[in-house]
Amino acid sequence: MIVKLTVAGRTEVGLVRRSNEDAFLIANLRDGLPVAPSHLARFEIGPRGALLAVSDGMGGNQAGEVASAIVIESLRRSLSEASERDASDVLLERAVLRANRDVWEAGHAPGRENMGATLTAVYVRDKTAYLAEVGDSRAYLVRGGHIKQMTHDQSYVQLMIDSGVMSTEEAKRSELNSVILQAMGLKESVQIALGRIELRESDCFVLCSDGLSSSMSADEMRRIVLTSGSPDAVCGKLVQLAMQRGGGDNITVIVAGIRGELRAAVAGERISDTLLTIREFQPRPPTRV
Repeated sequence: MIVKLTVAGRTEVGLVRRSNEDAFLIANLRDGLPVAPSHLARFEIGPRGALLAVSDGMGGNQAGEVASAIVIESLRRSLSEASERDASDVLLERAVLRANRDVWEAGHAPGRENMGATLTAVYVRDKTAYLAEVGDSRAYLVRGGHIKQMTHDQSYVQLMIDSGVMSTEEAKRSELNSVILQAMGLKESVQIALGRIELRESDCFVLCSDGLSSSMSADEMRRIVLTSGSPDAVCGKLVQLAMQRGGGDNITVIVAGIRGELRAAVAGERISDTLLTIREFQPRPPTRV
């Protein structure tokens, strides 16, 4: 089966922060190498698959920048070296657990105490995409003119929304927006939210840090994806809008279009009909980022 990816990514420090603690990865795992971040990439997905990932670091003395870089590199290395015979969800889970431990071990160095990072990853293999999430970086899917958030924020305000204590509008204004319920590397082990989605022709994934998702609605994102052309143009317009609205945090986005020998989206089929939750996150005490 031939499946091709057209993808671009971009990260900006924003207008307020002094340093950029975000990191992202686009990797064709056929050769195990990351794609140059400043270029639009087109490649056929081989047996090993392709990996998209966004990580938002936390911690003082630039430790957040270190944590997100470790997460991204560890994940790429693990999946590049993994056996092709193992199930894809098992490979992704194992790679995320390894990345968490790598950050946790690095956090024992002086000046790196309590460093951590979020992670949202999409692992594309054959006609399926597997999703892993720790924290509140997001993945969206645009299909057939519709958009769906594929991840569920592991944050304090999302927990309040789910519990009926806080409305979505109240959550947007809350001073607790920076509080997440877990992060990579803060503990020796981590809970991973895992999902799987069947791909359709012309699917488009958008992965982003909260510096982007907090500055616009999903519908605004959908309109930009549908009207801006190539993934690099979409990335540019999304980042531009986030900057126009204050650029109060680091801003990172990956946009990936998928084409190939895939089923077309059909009328009446919802995105959720093709999505399977493998494991949900069970809330723990919060972490401030």
